[in-house]
Amino acid sequence: MEKNCLADETITALSELYKVFGDRTRIRILYTLLSEKELSVSEISCRLDMSQSAISHQLQILKQSHLVKFRRDGRVLYYSLADSHVETILSMGVEHVQE
Repeated sequence: MEKNCLADETITALSELYKVFGDRTRIRILYTLLSEKELSVSEISCRLDMSQSAISHQLQILKQSHLVKFRRDGRVLYYSLADSHVETILSMGVEHVQE
């Protein structure tokens, strides 16, 4: 394998990750969590003026992609960005499109 070649599995995983960033609602959720640090589904839905069902669906996709994490407090789930890599990806994307 060439020095600069990626394994097929890595290319596939990267392609799937970028697909997740291809949805406007998911980007809005990520940026809301970036600024607020941790929010419940209800709080996110209020800030984005969307139904809790729609937010929950998108959060599930973000969770499966390891972009958000959650903690439970009683019956309420609180979501936050999974790690600093997510913030870096978002920041670099904004920087790129604003050039």
